[in-house]
Amino acid sequence: MSPPQADPAARRTAWHESLERLRASATTEPGRLRIIGAVLAALLVAFGAVTVWQVTDRATAADAVVGHSQPLSADAADIYRSLADADTAAAGGFLAGGQEPRAVRQRYEKDIALASRLLVKAAANTDASDPAGPQIAKLNEQLPVYTGLVESARVNNRQGLPLGGAYLRYASERMREELLPAARALYETETGRLGSDYGHAKALPWPAFATGVIAIGALGWAQRRNYLRTHRVLNHGLLASTAAATVLLLWLVVGHGLARAGLSDSYEHGARSLQVLNQARIAALQARGDESLTLVARGAVLTPDGSDAYEASYRQGMRKLVGGDGVASSAPGEGSLLERARSLADGSAGRDPVAGAIEGVREWQQRHRDARASDDSGYYERALPKVIGEKGSTGESFDRVDTGLRRALAQEQGEFRQAADDGRGALAGLTVGAVVLAVLGAAGAVLGIGRRLSEYR
Repeated sequence: MSPPQADPAARRTAWHESLERLRASATTEPGRLRIIGAVLAALLVAFGAVTVWQVTDRATAADAVVGHSQPLSADAADIYRSLADADTAAAGGFLAGGQEPRAVRQRYEKDIALASRLLVKAAANTDASDPAGPQIAKLNEQLPVYTGLVESARVNNRQGLPLGGAYLRYASERMREELLPAARALYETETGRLGSDYGHAKALPWPAFATGVIAIGALGWAQRRNYLRTHRVLNHGLLASTAAATVLLLWLVVGHGLARAGLSDSYEHGARSLQVLNQARIAALQARGDESLTLVARGAVLTPDGSDAYEASYRQGMRKLVGGDGVASSAPGEGSLLERARSLADGSAGRDPVAGAIEGVREWQQRHRDARASDDSGYYERALPKVIGEKGSTGESFDRVDTGLRRALAQEQGEFRQAADDGRGALAGLTVGAVVLAVLGAAGAVLGIGRRLSEYR
């Protein structure tokens, strides 16, 4: 036999009776007080719950800025820099002839190893739907092709065969047309992720603010109602509940304000500066590679207007770095990478390395003009030591620029970490505090209303 079914009419009658009893109780003062107490307690519990949700959400995003998206953005910049530096080292080693300097060879191998290791790390932090996935796959696919071409160029160069120059030019083209664009796209993807995490971490917790204001407003109304009916100024339970809700709201406002200020500072004086310095260092590396390839190609690669393609690319890199015509500059132009890096730096510890890099670029440009004058006049053997020599060469000036930018990056990385840690630290303890204060507030509201109810017994 099937179990007996409840009569729908009976269910409707029971529901109707419950509603009637609730309506009847609301017509009496004790009933109204019970409803008010329940609503106040529910509002305070809701305030605590929404605060915990909002703070946890912001804290998670702030942790992602420090522990995930910014390190991945820095790794992507290091992949780009390592690839550009490897190309520069390969060209420099080729210019030295069959006996490639050991230091140059080690620099190239170190760059390739670093790029490979960081690509493995990036792949481990990427899932199938991640927009960075295609760039990582392309880099992993093209890097062995590039290193194979460089090895072919090196073998032919040791044997004195002109084919080595062609292999090196083809390897450099592969680097510039395949690897570096993929590395730049990866960097832009990770930088976009960093910006998204920043925006999420700094978003104002409007639901928590609104719930807190409503809860405090309801408590104020309840106390005013109590005063009008009893002429008693204070209800200790409701007063304690109001104090707990007010403390929690103020804690939320101040804590989030401090977190927002710290994160904003870490972006303006850390992450943003790091982005500009990374771009400047990459531009310097590419300009150095172009300078070396100008001597390797010996005019074999031309622009549509018939000028040397690598020399034109060198000047373009210099324009990015310091502005002007890319040939000479007395001071970095407005909007140039080094001018922006100098304006974003804080204090002498941040500005001095950038100033050293600017002086290095000025010296580099002067020595480059001298080397080009020798080469254009047909004195290749005189131009070569002016580019790759140990003393008085453009290579020495480039090292000065790269060292200054590396020091500036280390300084700004420290500034970023300190400001970001201060920002996320401002939210510490707020979730636990929200739970405790919400429970205390709800208990205070129940006790305060219970005190009034006891007067009717």
